[in-house]
Amino acid sequence: MTKTYFIWLMIHFAVWFLIFTEGTFMIDEMRLISMCLYFILLFSVPLFREKPIVQLLLFCIQTLTTVVIFYPIYYELNLSVLLIHLLLIAEAVYYLSRLRSLMVAGIQLGCLLFLVFVADISISELLWGSMLYLLSIFALFYFQTIHKRMQEVQVKNDTLLDEYRKMKRQLVTEEEQVRQDERMMIGHEIHDSVGHKLTALLMQFEAFRLTAPEQDKEKIEKLKGLAQQSLEETRRAVKSFKQKEVGGLQGVIQLIRKLEMESFMKVNFSVKHGAFAAPITGEQSFAIYRAVQEALTNIMKHSSTRSAQVMFESPGGSIFRFEVVNLAPPNSFFQEGYGLKAMRERLEQVGGSLDIIHDERQFVVRGSIRLIERRG
Repeated sequence: MTKTYFIWLMIHFAVWFLIFTEGTFMIDEMRLISMCLYFILLFSVPLFREKPIVQLLLFCIQTLTTVVIFYPIYYELNLSVLLIHLLLIAEAVYYLSRLRSLMVAGIQLGCLLFLVFVADISISELLWGSMLYLLSIFALFYFQTIHKRMQEVQVKNDTLLDEYRKMKRQLVTEEEQVRQDERMMIGHEIHDSVGHKLTALLMQFEAFRLTAPEQDKEKIEKLKGLAQQSLEETRRAVKSFKQKEVGGLQGVIQLIRKLEMESFMKVNFSVKHGAFAAPITGEQSFAIYRAVQEALTNIMKHSSTRSAQVMFESPGGSIFRFEVVNLAPPNSFFQEGYGLKAMRERLEQVGGSLDIIHDERQFVVRGSIRLIERRG
């Protein structure tokens, strides 16, 4: 809307500049008052975009002012009035409906016929002017028809896009629900079969230890300890199956997939050498996932571009780094909000740090976590 308004304004000023520099245009008191009224209406028309009847009235008044501005002096008609009228009808065609723009064209035609009647122009000038006016009117109304069709197609496309996004969200939700149901089923199977059998095995070991010879009790105790460890690991596995949140690399991949499907965001995800083999704990993995999630969410909310670059690396195996880059123009009102502060605190709790880089070309969220060295 703003760009279109300035384009119309520049065209008006260019046409009037040519009229003033022509040399034959004379200005008196009545013409000056009419010109002031013309430009006041020119600046007022876009303010009533939601009120087409008021715009129709303003266009008609503008047309009537051109009769006073270009009234023939010594029976000589300034042909620049044709350019002004074509510009007015073009703007009316752009802002108004077909019927209202036809009404403006009818009033303009009446004003032009009046000026031609009181002026002294040749037949050739009348023919060429009439041909130019009629061809321009036909071209403008054809543009109006095409423009209206494009708007209707755009509305249909927006509706289809909304339906597509709803279907994608529903598909993702159903897929997550199916995956969660499968995880719950696997967890119940492990709990009911392996867990119960390990529990029964522990009870048998304890009963056997009580009746076993003294020299065999130490071996039985070790076997019982291994069974107890297996039972604890089984319980942890079942507990992890019941968790809905997925962190780490798998969670980031699911997050990127969701953003690309639902929000049409372009994410370039790269994993450098050592990132897969990095000894990351569960808390560190979840903190990395939350940091990347917050960075991508901020890009969706505040950035003018819908693209990002996500990179994971672990140089030397002693530190894990992640980086989220958004190539966007600078924002002079940028300041760290609650999300970035919470991200920094979460990383610091797991032995990490967070850096925010904001320059003229890009916005970078860079985090690092010191890893526990592998032993043995």
